[in-house]
Amino acid sequence: MDEDTRYEAVRSRDGRFDGAFFFAVETTGIYCRPSCPAVTPKRHNVRFFATAAAAQGCGFRACRRCRPDAVPGSAQWNARADVVGRAMRLIADGVVDREGVAGLASRLGYSARQVQRQLTTELGAGPVALARAQRAHTARVLLQTTDLPITEIAFASGFASVRQFNDTVREVYASTPTEVRAAAPRGRAGRRAAPGAGIPLRLAHRGPYQAGAVFDQLAAEAVPGVEEVSGPPDGRTYRRTLRLPYGTGIAAVEERTRAPKSGSGTRPGGWLDARLRLTDPRDLTTAVQRLRRLFDLDADPYAVDERLGTDPRLAPLVAARPGLRTPGAVDPLEAAVRALVGSAAAEPLVRRYGKALDAPCGGLTHLFPEPAVLAEAEPGGPLGALAAALADGTLRLDAGADRDDAEAALRALPGMDPATVAAVRARALGDPDVAPPGTEVPSAWRPWRSYAVQHLRVAGEQV
Repeated sequence: MDEDTRYEAVRSRDGRFDGAFFFAVETTGIYCRPSCPAVTPKRHNVRFFATAAAAQGCGFRACRRCRPDAVPGSAQWNARADVVGRAMRLIADGVVDREGVAGLASRLGYSARQVQRQLTTELGAGPVALARAQRAHTARVLLQTTDLPITEIAFASGFASVRQFNDTVREVYASTPTEVRAAAPRGRAGRRAAPGAGIPLRLAHRGPYQAGAVFDQLAAEAVPGVEEVSGPPDGRTYRRTLRLPYGTGIAAVEERTRAPKSGSGTRPGGWLDARLRLTDPRDLTTAVQRLRRLFDLDADPYAVDERLGTDPRLAPLVAARPGLRTPGAVDPLEAAVRALVGSAAAEPLVRRYGKALDAPCGGLTHLFPEPAVLAEAEPGGPLGALAAALADGTLRLDAGADRDDAEAALRALPGMDPATVAAVRARALGDPDVAPPGTEVPSAWRPWRSYAVQHLRVAGEQV
């Protein structure tokens, strides 16, 4: 998109582009999402940015009306397989907060200087600034949805000091942390988490979302002890355990089959209501991002549907289910093991080798086994080889893994047939362009072959 096209999107308050870019108004010093309902600024006063961090770096503060930090992530970071796309996925997973820029660069196989240069050149902000913008958003969520003391929120958000936390919140939101807490949107203050009840969240998505199909698939594949789906159709709750960098968690996500009421802007998105119970609040950013990957919330359904809707075979399926998503995974090992042995065979593995929760919650009793534990318990055979490769780093399936390298490593393992490798690539690595091996699919389905296959699967058709 050139800047004139972007301005037209702003002028029409087009929600399709929320998260794809941001605009700032020089006369007010504020940056917004494209669908912001405020009066459209004059063209000569507008600047465009690829990320919120870039806008913040130029001295603009977040709009209090449209809350640009709460938009879905850009869909291109999931689709792109280059260094910038991989880096953005890792930053979203909290790698910079945990391991610093050096850790990010090491995972990408580049020097810190190269990573800094590529991100700054393309996005207008380096890894530190991008992580800082993410920490600010996490801080706002905790301030407005929990009663945690502000000092605890500072460190839970990933800040190194309370002073750094205070300075960042003032710079990004033009308010003190206390003022941000007091300014919680109507209805959010009432949703503030009671002690032990977890953190209430709204997981935003753009465009239509076929929640029923996603919950159907998650229910069919659920591994008892680790996850469960309960409730009546159209009102189900998906719950699961999470292994996180600093502790563990339990997530609950509500099925929403009715789109939220449309506000200003065209083709608005919506959200899924969720609640997170964490043993360590520092895991909030990572937990949220992994849920977003599981529910495919950063996808661009307009681009997918526009492309697939031109295919004669897929057109009626796309019309029947606009915004169909392809679920991902919260744990790459879990996704790979389930692709290899199946969900039914994964249940006894959980019972034998999964770590039991200190406080079971309903049917949730265990975490999925860690790679090193499985490798030791199941030596030899395809499962042991897979777990050992993940444990020693020979195989990487994390958010920033190179998809082609991961596929080559998977193919080198015993028992990994092409169909299993394709399933791992689609679910664990979130690749939107995976076709079943040995099948001829139209080139018109690219780069969204995973979504085309999902449409056929949900409709009960063969590829």
